[in-house]
Amino acid sequence: MPPGKTAKLADSFQHQFHQRWGHLNDIHVRALAWLLDAPDLLDPLAPQWQGKIATLEGSLPDDIADWLLTLDQQPDALHRYLDVQAFTRLGRYAEKLMAFYFEYRGILAAHGVQVRAGKNSTIGEFDFLLRIEGQLLHWEFATKFYLLESSGAGEDADYFVGPNLADTLGAKMHKILDRQLLLSQHPAAQVHLPTPVSQAQALVKGWLFYHSADEADAIAFGTHSEHCRGFWCALNEMERVQAERYAVLPRLHWLAPAKLAPNQTMDKQALQDLLAKHFVDDTMPVLVVLLEVEGESAIETSRGFIVPIDWRTRAGQRIKLVHPLT
Repeated sequence: MPPGKTAKLADSFQHQFHQRWGHLNDIHVRALAWLLDAPDLLDPLAPQWQGKIATLEGSLPDDIADWLLTLDQQPDALHRYLDVQAFTRLGRYAEKLMAFYFEYRGILAAHGVQVRAGKNSTIGEFDFLLRIEGQLLHWEFATKFYLLESSGAGEDADYFVGPNLADTLGAKMHKILDRQLLLSQHPAAQVHLPTPVSQAQALVKGWLFYHSADEADAIAFGTHSEHCRGFWCALNEMERVQAERYAVLPRLHWLAPAKLAPNQTMDKQALQDLLAKHFVDDTMPVLVVLLEVEGESAIETSRGFIVPIDWRTRAGQRIKLVHPLT
């Protein structure tokens, strides 16, 4: 595990999650528990988000632990609702988990409502329309994973880059705040709204990954102080990564800290062999979880992206598209 406070903070969250939800075994129920109980990715009070960040903090029902335990023991209804396919995207999977919860709460007015202007023109989509205390709320929902590329010592959210370099945290939030949250004001949206939308906000969950503890300590960018975090390192820095056991998870299993059978894990040599083979013809970073064996389970203590050796250079080039003077 990389040294320093980044690792300790990551350990702290994983430890807390296992303490509270370690008794849950179903992978989808564990993912739902993480979505509901994990810290927000962004600070709702940070000025750059203009008061448009939603939170579940303080709103979970008192019986949430009992409900999740019952669901873990009888998960068939959740499995049918999710209808997970091989091609299911992580974002859509997380949305359906949240929709299941909102239906249980009795506050879901609509989910995934497309707004069109004519047959061939899609204006946008309402992720969630919620009915809370007599008001209609519009919530956009995102679950994101970003790596901080800070060689340019940037001071904004565009320095958090997606592992595949396709987007940045800044670009994502610009799209949500300046376009998606305005959807209810479009004339074509009115047919879908039983009453005017009282408030439009974004609920953002996820994990942020840092190359060093100093970065995690010094850079905020409007993030929640207790957001879920991990490390990233290049393939040639693997000596920094030390654990009892390791695993590479399928993308749909990225949300909650992992709880695996020991025979689903590997030692470091096996991990290095897997990574070396992967990076021969693929530049996509690999999410690795670090595990300790406790009894009959291997539980996650930390996680990080292993990136190709030239990733930082390509990430810097991606940032320059947004900040040409960097």
